[in-house]
Amino acid sequence: MGTRVVIRTVLAVDDDEQVLAGYRQGFGRDRTVLTTADPIAARQLAQSERCDLAIIDLRLQGESGITLTRDLRRTCPDMVIALCSGYLSVEIAVAAVHAGANAVLFKPITAREILRRIETGPSLEPDPDPGETPTLARAEWEHITRVLADCDGNVSAAARRLGIYRSSLQRRLRKFAPRE
Repeated sequence: MGTRVVIRTVLAVDDDEQVLAGYRQGFGRDRTVLTTADPIAARQLAQSERCDLAIIDLRLQGESGITLTRDLRRTCPDMVIALCSGYLSVEIAVAAVHAGANAVLFKPITAREILRRIETGPSLEPDPDPGETPTLARAEWEHITRVLADCDGNVSAAARRLGIYRSSLQRRLRKFAPRE
């Protein structure tokens, strides 16, 4: 991110109140922190409060965080946007960047770590071996998250496309992504 950005006002959008409380506590000392679970309220807050940073969950109430990212990028072009989720795949990360996200980060993540990632830019750690074959669990996870992204976060539609029960898909989504 070439230019250093000063973060004074943070907008956090997540449907988990514990995550929002963590952001309020982690960012709250030196910054104004606005939180909501509602994507419509997030759009209104972003414009009325002139937020410097938006932290958006991938799965929101009936809407994809990617859609919200796209809308915020269009209306607030100078805002730094971080999409954070425990349900990331390569396809979702690419879609988020195309929608305007400056950073795509795995949850759980702290406020301090989000700031560090935004301020330092991409990690200088070596990339994993690109020739390494993913495990079956990882390949399945990426396929599921791709289908979910294709369905704009609609779990029922994704379950139909995958040919599994909605409850089975929800159970799989509650687990964190396999790392290998």
